[in-house]
Amino acid sequence: MSKFPPVDEQLARIKRGVVDLVQEPLLRARLEESRQKQQPLRVKFGIDPSSPDIHIGHTVPLRKLRSFQELGHLPVIIWGSATARVGDPTGKSKTRPQLTLDQVRENLATYQAQIGKVLDIDACEQHENGEWFDSMGFADFIRLMGRMTVARAIENDTVGKRLEKQEPVSLHELIYPLMQGQDSVEIRCDVEIGGSDQLYNLLVGRMLQEQAGQAPQVCLTMPIIEGLDGVQKMSKSLGNYIGIHDQPKDMFGKVMSVPDELMQKYFLLLTDTSPEEIETLLAGHPREAKATLAERITADLHGEAAGREARAEFDRVFQQKALPSEIPERDCDPEWMRDGEVLVAVLVHKLGLAQSGSEARRLIQQKGVKVDGEAVQGERPSLKPGSYLLQVGRRKFVQVRIPD
Repeated sequence: MSKFPPVDEQLARIKRGVVDLVQEPLLRARLEESRQKQQPLRVKFGIDPSSPDIHIGHTVPLRKLRSFQELGHLPVIIWGSATARVGDPTGKSKTRPQLTLDQVRENLATYQAQIGKVLDIDACEQHENGEWFDSMGFADFIRLMGRMTVARAIENDTVGKRLEKQEPVSLHELIYPLMQGQDSVEIRCDVEIGGSDQLYNLLVGRMLQEQAGQAPQVCLTMPIIEGLDGVQKMSKSLGNYIGIHDQPKDMFGKVMSVPDELMQKYFLLLTDTSPEEIETLLAGHPREAKATLAERITADLHGEAAGREARAEFDRVFQQKALPSEIPERDCDPEWMRDGEVLVAVLVHKLGLAQSGSEARRLIQQKGVKVDGEAVQGERPSLKPGSYLLQVGRRKFVQVRIPD
């Protein structure tokens, strides 16, 4: 009995949510050969550890990699210890800052733990592309550069747009796709997964494989999801993200704040909910559909029990208007006080409930800050010594003690 499901069943799961598939007939042939020989496909996903944290937008291609893994194929993770020091120009209007090897290694350590929430990382093959690039001599690197013309290099949409606007493009940015493509040659990749903005880089991998006498890889891209604002792509720098390590109740609450228009996309790309069930859920009450979405996303990253508990806690606080079961307690630092009182805006900022004093003041003006259940009002509201329940927005609560 084959350890691989029937090819049509595999294809249906692999094609879910896909943007580009180059080429489907080739993928079918590879899957048929894999099933016949009982050998897994080598499915590559490259990760440049360019920052210490990832968000659920990053899990979209990782979940596709997990699908291949669950179908019996071998995920091959390429850690960009070399490419991260160059910087992928894709989607960037200016040159990325180049990271040091120490910065890359520091970020890599946190990435491995985080993607382990999505993949069985111990069952993946892993490489750092510094394994081959750091050992290359100058002549080797010149030969690699000679495998692509300048005309082909500027076909990259991002590079082309910057040149049209007469914005600077550094030479090292032009070689990034070559480096990513060479990774595919080094590991003899069968299928490469990337975001929809990565198609050009993936196609360079096919070209280099053919030049090296290898069978060209199948290129599969996934959508880039919008963040909590429903407009811009999810990004930590924009503050519209849901972090992999967010606590279950915070993750649940953030998903509940997503615009209704994004629910179908989130269900499709961030859960395993069947298309038929998605259709049924979206035809019902939007709040119930979104609560199911939030529970499943939370459960996928924290476990089913955590998903159920987060939903119950959300219902308790927002439907039954009750307080959270656990409220952190904090003390006001006397240095924050003036004339025996502390400004509410200072307290909100210093306790980490707002990112800045100006944001805290804006929240107060919008009546988004409550003390003991009452919205704070006035130009410069302050509190005297005592114990107060401070609430910011719908989800943030702190019991704060102000000293005499």
